[in-house]
This record gives sequence, C-alpha cells and structure tokens, in this order.
Amino acid sequence: MKKTAPEDVGVPASQLIDRAIGALTDWRGQTLARMRALIHEADPDVVEEWKWGKPVWSHDGLICTGEVYKAHVKTTFAHGAAIADPKGLFNSSLDGNVRRAIDFPEGAEIDAAAFKALFQAAVARNVAAKSKKA
Repeated sequence: MKKTAPEDVGVPASQLIDRAIGALTDWRGQTLARMRALIHEADPDVVEEWKWGKPVWSHDGLICTGEVYKAHVKTTFAHGAAIADPKGLFNSSLDGNVRRAIDFPEGAEIDAAAFKALFQAAVARNVAAKSKKA
C-alpha cells in the first residue's frame, strides 16, 4: 500500500481503503476485506482512517492497523499487550510492551468469533482508558 498521494487529500478514508483492497487482486485483498468486515461487525461505531499509508480503525483511540505484505496480511493492535487473548490469536510482535499483531498468511483460517471478541476487548480498553482521563 502506498502513502496518501496529493490527489487523495480530502478523499474519505473508506474510499482509500476500498481502493487499496481493490488494487490487491489476490488472496491478500480478500483477507484484508474479510478483516475489515469482521471489524465492522465487532464494532459498528468503528471509525475508519487512513494513516501511514494503511487502513486504521479507531474507537476512542487507535485500535488496529491493516498492513499488507508479500507473505501475509497483518493486523497490529495498538494496545494489544493490555488485552486478554484467550484464543491465542496474537502471533506476531509478541516481544513488545504495548503492541501485538496477528499475521494472516495465505490460506489461514480466521476464527471470526475470536477476532471480533479481541477487537471488542480492545474497544473496551480504549473506552475505559478514556473515561479514566475524564
């Protein structure tokens, strides 16, 4: 995925994400589209953004990014280390104190219920952190 081009300034993030997914004509586009759909199912109030040349989903702060690489699609949760992962979905960026990520290689099984629960836990974490500041 490319950074935002000058002609894309002012274009809604949802359209930029649509374009990015459409430009990926292989399994990676399908996987990113599936992750996006699960995110919206998990949190209908999620806000889509385009930052750092990639899709970003927020709710009372950053929840996760969607990144595309040659061998996998990655969702990086901004505060993943602070949320429970009972199904063990996090399989990348496990050394850090803050972030956690899930790499989805080609053909990976996606546990939709577990992913949505993880996303909802991240939202709950952000909401709780925001209410402490208020």
